[in-house]
Amino acid sequence: MAVTIREVASVAGVSVSTVSRAFTAPDQVQPATRQRILDAAAELGYSANPAARSLRGGSTGTLGLIVPDIANPFFPPIIKAMQARARRLGYTVLVADSDEREADELAVIAAVSKRVDGLILWASTLTEERLQELAGRMPLVVVNRHVPGIPEVRISLSAGIAQAAELLKAYGHRRCVFVNASRAELSRGKSIQESFEALDLSLHELGPYEPRFETGVHAATLVAAHDATAVIAHNDLVALGVLHQMANLGVNVPRDVSVIGIDDTLLASVSTPGLTTIRIDPEEIATRAGDLLIETIAGSTGGSTKGRDDTSPLVEIGSRLIPRASTGPAPTH
Repeated sequence: MAVTIREVASVAGVSVSTVSRAFTAPDQVQPATRQRILDAAAELGYSANPAARSLRGGSTGTLGLIVPDIANPFFPPIIKAMQARARRLGYTVLVADSDEREADELAVIAAVSKRVDGLILWASTLTEERLQELAGRMPLVVVNRHVPGIPEVRISLSAGIAQAAELLKAYGHRRCVFVNASRAELSRGKSIQESFEALDLSLHELGPYEPRFETGVHAATLVAAHDATAVIAHNDLVALGVLHQMANLGVNVPRDVSVIGIDDTLLASVSTPGLTTIRIDPEEIATRAGDLLIETIAGSTGGSTKGRDDTSPLVEIGSRLIPRASTGPAPTH
């Protein structure tokens, strides 16, 4: 059997990522550590050449990333950062989107699975059974989706949402609306509901809709019906749709209604008014997700995840509130 990168890491006493850097970015590894890795590789007969790996073990040297919507401005910085990280570790990245539809996601997986060494699925719409079946055939990491037995990257919005609720409470808001734009990320709505209830803030949920600009436009016309003074949107794109339609309706933000997004995309900082939002660091997500997939690939045997069960690796990414001009005191009338 071909020697794996994990075996080299074990003999050298370093991490899998360090072994990868020793071969693809040697300047980032201490000389003594790199020499120890080279010695271990020579002893085991390991080849770091991608073409040789492909001939011996069917490796493609490519990581797959499937996101819900490439057009969402949240994803390009993540894709760019993941490509840079993968390149340093000797991989390339193949990216596709599922449009948040199960049939499309299945079709994309079928198209790319034979071209990659492993997959990262973002907020997958597939059932647990389908995902576990897929994880039994190839290395798999899920983002914002918990499935027993599958390595997971979880974006925790708890801190950012708690800060958002505290800000609205301090500004005197009492009646809020959450525009839900995802059927897959159920934990997001639950987390928001719990944080707002803890501060005695009333929260009415609209949706779930699709996570698009048009969703925010539609939701803005419903906010007045609920007599709400604050809106928190599923993401920045939806929040920007809310801002756009509020302006069309003659509703002043933040004098009449405060608006909060999630993601902290570039558009949030240049919108009018500037969008208060919950920041999620794209570079941290890309680095942690890419490294977790590479480690999963290195530790897999024929793509099987058997034996990991509920002890599968879990990486958690935090969040924080970025206050801008779209939030202010609740109206007194």
